[in-house]
Amino acid sequence: MLSKNMYATPNATAPTRPIIFNPDLCIGCNTCVDVCQMDVFIPSPEKDKPPIILYPDECWYEGCCVAMCPAPGAIRLNHPLMQRVRWKRKETGEHLRV
Repeated sequence: MLSKNMYATPNATAPTRPIIFNPDLCIGCNTCVDVCQMDVFIPSPEKDKPPIILYPDECWYEGCCVAMCPAPGAIRLNHPLMQRVRWKRKETGEHLRV
């Protein structure tokens, strides 16, 4: 039996989640909802709250949500380890990832 009051809640941040919101910086403008080409987000039912990440597996890591966000640092992409940039320092031979 379904409840009359059903709400969508944001997915918990985990290492496998592609999008991470900083709730202290997010102003809840829903610009990322409008610009996301993969429709990963839905607007939050609460005013001034981060959008709900409804389909995290659909994210293609394009970054338009991060680029168009009016609150710098409020949203960031959590790229999979194999997609992160790697380089090697010539002096020490140390391997680094961003």
